[in-house]
Amino acid sequence: MLLNVSYNDKKNTRKIDEAVGKPFTLKARFKMGGIGSPKLEITEASIAIQNLLILDNNANICNIEMRPKGIILGFRSLLESYALVIPFYKLTIYKGDFAIYSIYKDNYFVKVRSDTKAVQKFFRKLLDYKADNAPTSIEDL
Repeated sequence: MLLNVSYNDKKNTRKIDEAVGKPFTLKARFKMGGIGSPKLEITEASIAIQNLLILDNNANICNIEMRPKGIILGFRSLLESYALVIPFYKLTIYKGDFAIYSIYKDNYFVKVRSDTKAVQKFFRKLLDYKADNAPTSIEDL
């Protein structure tokens, strides 16, 4: 779900918490070595997101916040903050060309450049956390 999170709205907060869980505690954040990504450069996006990004002339950047049951991909456009909320069961990540990660959820997608070690380390941490906390599948039984 793509939400405008510029203003503190209890309805949006409740929707986000139901979809991806409440934020990690401070202790859990230290134990995990941080839950946020470095600044990510958006190279390509789905139509709905691209229409928001082209409204201003700023650099197209985003960041990712890990939550217990998913991620929140945040970006800004025209002094407004937007969040793409993605539960783990709908999250698909592809490592495409040389330094591009593609993040998919239903009909939304964002492709980000991953040319630094910090970005690659974050995606490794994200994929490992997703794998460790995924529910047991039928094939594993």
